[in-house]
Amino acid sequence: MRLVEQPVLGLCLPAESRAEAEERDAQSLNGTGEAFHSGRLGVAKDEDEAVRWYRKGTEPRLTCAQYNLGVCYENGLGVVKDEAEAVKWYRQAAEGNSARAQFSLGYCYANGRGVAKDEGEAVEWYRKAAEQNHARAQYNLGYCYAKGEGVAKDEEEAATWYRKAAGQHLACAQYDLGLCYEKGQGVVRDEVEAVKWYREAAEQNSAKAQFSLGYCYANGLGVAKNEGEAVKWYRKAAEQNSSRAQYNLGYCYYVGQGVAKDQVEGYKWWLLAAARGDPYAKSGITKAEDLMTRDQIAEGKRLARNFKPPGVPSARGR
Repeated sequence: MRLVEQPVLGLCLPAESRAEAEERDAQSLNGTGEAFHSGRLGVAKDEDEAVRWYRKGTEPRLTCAQYNLGVCYENGLGVVKDEAEAVKWYRQAAEGNSARAQFSLGYCYANGRGVAKDEGEAVEWYRKAAEQNHARAQYNLGYCYAKGEGVAKDEEEAATWYRKAAGQHLACAQYDLGLCYEKGQGVVRDEVEAVKWYREAAEQNSAKAQFSLGYCYANGLGVAKNEGEAVKWYRKAAEQNSSRAQYNLGYCYYVGQGVAKDQVEGYKWWLLAAARGDPYAKSGITKAEDLMTRDQIAEGKRLARNFKPPGVPSARGR
């Protein structure tokens, strides 16, 4: 489990014309800034110009302009990066009830970005955003309850917030809710329900969920045992550099479990897993090399060197 980071930019309103912006129509001020930020609607991308329009939008206290200006300061987009200034604008928008700004302000407090670290304050801002159905805030609030960060540890409350975020298709929340069901943390243990949520997250390219779903298939946990299906999901996670999946996939190849036996291919995956610190892979390599020829070892190393993860879309919900 981990805290979800805040997004790079939040767009909120369609752009209107520059003439309307000159008339200081609040929505148009922000919309014009967004157009310059992304290079839409016939204008060239210009982050400096975007910041100028966002700043105009903050004068009538337009929360989306305040939020976007905060994003610019946090990321150094069109302005010198200044996390304290970002917090200032997030706070103004958060106090105007912007859920995105409340989430971002909570994240700043949780990580000490532009403000002294204060986990209790982070929880309060996450809660405000979560109660407005902000999925990432719901997940982070659940994480705080699961870990006891800024609030008393409460696994049932954690599962409640994970479920809310999972229902909005946030992959990390789906994975952690699946883990709750697998382990019986805050909910009655239910491996079938765990598989359901792992699958939801795995189909959004969550490597952790892909590994867990593969493990469930390999061991018949919550689903009929199917070693071929296990290999399929291990491979998806392994190609995203999950060391646990790389080790398990290597094992499947090495012994011929769910896939044709191929010791060189198994050795390749163990080399990749070991490079990421997996202790089981390191042990497997030592044993494998005692049974492999020099040519097989050389080929496995060549395959590992040439391995390039395929382009995989990122999980939804960041």
